[in-house]
Formats: sequence, structure tokens, C-alpha cells
Amino acid sequence: MSSQNNIKTLFFKKNLHPFHLVNTSTWPLLVALMLFNCVISLVHLINYFKPPVFDIIYSLIYDITSVNLFTLNCFIFFLILWRWFNDVIIESTYEGNHTLKVQYGIYSGMILFILSEVMFFFSFFWAFFHNSLSPSIAVGAIWPPAYFQEIDALSLPLLNTILLLMSGVTITYSHQAMLTKNRELSLDGLIWTLIFGFSFLCLQLFEYKYALFSLNDGIYGSVFFILTGFHGLHVIIGCIFLGVSLIRLTCHQFNSNHHVGYEVGIIYWHMVDVVWLFLFVFVYLWGGRFF
Repeated sequence: MSSQNNIKTLFFKKNLHPFHLVNTSTWPLLVALMLFNCVISLVHLINYFKPPVFDIIYSLIYDITSVNLFTLNCFIFFLILWRWFNDVIIESTYEGNHTLKVQYGIYSGMILFILSEVMFFFSFFWAFFHNSLSPSIAVGAIWPPAYFQEIDALSLPLLNTILLLMSGVTITYSHQAMLTKNRELSLDGLIWTLIFGFSFLCLQLFEYKYALFSLNDGIYGSVFFILTGFHGLHVIIGCIFLGVSLIRLTCHQFNSNHHVGYEVGIIYWHMVDVVWLFLFVFVYLWGGRFF
């Protein structure tokens, strides 16, 4: 009897640690596969090729299959993300596996992820400055190229800048209300942040639709749409982050002492704001003949 008690005592002492040893999960692999499918279908959709024979019939079939395939891949991707988020919420909220040590690891991982995102955007800014500071003869040795009608920085880009700055204010307000245990004000600030974020995306799509150049219009169009497009993608990801946080906050899953999922979403959103400020100053103002 005493030996069995000793074995139980040793077993529990062995597992008394602050770390969370996650179970085997297929969600990361499925997310990676669906992201790959989304990229392939998007490339297939962008690179529109129409053969000279049966133009109308082929273009109709091409459009329908490409759009449907991309939409289906995105739907499955978000469905897998929802299931993955649900598992993480169960681990943190109901099983209590997110100890202080685990939360510190999540914060550290998020900071490293933000640094990788900074390097990601740095590579595209490098391409922008490489071509804008020393434009080649192929573009007329001038930046932007003389034949381009660039977007007015004081129109939609300025409005988008105001929207993102306001979203940074409201998300900070929501966080401070969370820390002071004012759930209603925290909800209000988060809802306004999402409204500003979705408004930004709508205006960005409107700007793309009526831009006088496209992605395949030389180096200027490529760099412009890659920088602003990837930033728009990050805004979408940030809205997903904050949307999940809104649902969890509505379900009383956050409190003033335990809201690590919300805080990492706020950190990510501020990163998106800072990147846009660089885009507005250098791509729209300085790169658009404003200075």
C-alpha cells in the first residue's frame, strides 16, 4: 500500500510544472496545406490566360472555376482555423493550461513573430527604395515613371490613415478598460476598432478598383500592389484576431488578469498600424511626387 502511494506521489510531482505540453494536433498541417492551396488558386486566378480559340466559352469556364476554387479553399481554411482556435480556447479557458509561464512563452513567441513580419515587409521596402532611389533607364530614370498616374495621397490614403490611427486609439482604449475591469467600455472600443478595420478594407478595395494602373504595370505597379496588398492581408488577419477576441469577450472568457489572446491581437494590430504609416509616408507621399 505504501509503495503504491509513493508511486502516485512521484507521478504527480513529475507533472507539477508550469509548462503546457500540447497534444498531437493535425491542425497546423491542415492549415499549411490549405494556405498552399489558397496561394495556388490565387495565382491561377491572377494569371489570366485566354487562348485565341473559343475565347468566350473558355473565359467563362475559367472565371467560374478559378473564383469558385479560391473561394472554396478560403472557406475550408477559415473552417480549420475556427476548429484550431476552439481547441486553444478549451486549453486556456476550461482546462487552465495557460499558466503564467505559458503566457510568457506566448508573449515571447508573438514578439518573435512580429520581428519576422518586420523582416517580411523590410524585403519589399528594400525593393521599393532600390528602384525609387536609383530608377533605371527602362522606367525613364524617374520615379514614379512619367507615364503613371499615381494615386493622390491626400484622398483615400489619407482617410485610410485616419481610420487606422483611430483604430489604434480605440483598441488601446479597449485594453485599458479591460485592465480596469470595465467590460462594457472594453467591448465598445473593440467593436469600434473592427468597424474602422473593415472600413479600411472597403476603401482599399475601392482604391484598387479605380486605380489607373495594375499589378502587371512594370516595377511601380508590382511594388505598390505587393506592399499595400500584403498590408491589407495583415489587416484581414488582425480583424480575425480581434473578431475572435470579441466573441470571447462577449462570452466572459477574458478578465483583467487573464486575456493573453486579446493582448497578442492588440500587439499585432499596432504592428499593422505602424507598417501603414511607413507605407503612407514613403509609398504614397514621398513615392508619389508629393514631396
